[in-house]
Amino acid sequence: MRVPARGRRFAVTAVVLLLAAALAGCSQGARNKVSNITTGSLGTGASQNVAAMSTAELQATSQSLGKVYAGDPKDKGVALRYANVLQMSGRADQALAVMRKLAIDHPKDRDVLAAYGKSLAAAGELELALDAIRRAQTPEYPDWRLLSAEGAVLDQMGQPDAARALYRRALDLQPDEPSVLSNLGMSHLLQGDLKAAESFLAKAVAAPGADSRVRQNLALVVGLQGRFKEAESIARQELSPEQAQADMAYLRTMLAQSDSWSEIASEDAARRN
Repeated sequence: MRVPARGRRFAVTAVVLLLAAALAGCSQGARNKVSNITTGSLGTGASQNVAAMSTAELQATSQSLGKVYAGDPKDKGVALRYANVLQMSGRADQALAVMRKLAIDHPKDRDVLAAYGKSLAAAGELELALDAIRRAQTPEYPDWRLLSAEGAVLDQMGQPDAARALYRRALDLQPDEPSVLSNLGMSHLLQGDLKAAESFLAKAVAAPGADSRVRQNLALVVGLQGRFKEAESIARQELSPEQAQADMAYLRTMLAQSDSWSEIASEDAARRN
């Protein structure tokens, strides 16, 4: 099903509201925040270690890392992990401050530039993020992670065709990479094509190395199509039963309040007739 124009606007709104909150098992306070749209992984492998942490675990980790970071802010490994944990905790401004200082200390380091680009994108500074990621790339030896990261930024800038071309290049270098397939799926979701989004996300979930965020994205897309029990079943693999039920209830409420789901369904039925 390709969602018509009004339904497509709703799908984009749903991504803004839900990507970082409703299907991530966040606290109730986090549900009330509207995050910047992200299509998927922009960062380095360190993000995979914190993706499944609870809110309490993220808070404890950020506190302990903060103390180590304060002792030596030029330590690349500590700063990268600290910024990533801050980002996952919703503290984008603080993460950007850490990464901005690290980029000054390591101006030619590819890992640092890539992570700096992630922080810039999360803070909504998309042009600067694109510049940082492109400076990190080496054309003669392209890095699939950076290609995917660049694509994710272009998706946020409303350039899906250019973004998907980069995702395809990344998949040529790293076939069936779940984070890239997830980015492709979320790219289609941002354009309101829920079936294509589900197809890519289902493939991503089935690929070795898929992390919790990929499965949460799939649950989101399935839920947006009104298949709440199936979405809850997917979410239960990552969240507690209570969290999964709460997230599905939140999604149902949002759909009901906006009346957008019935709008999508009626427009799709009219188009078929």
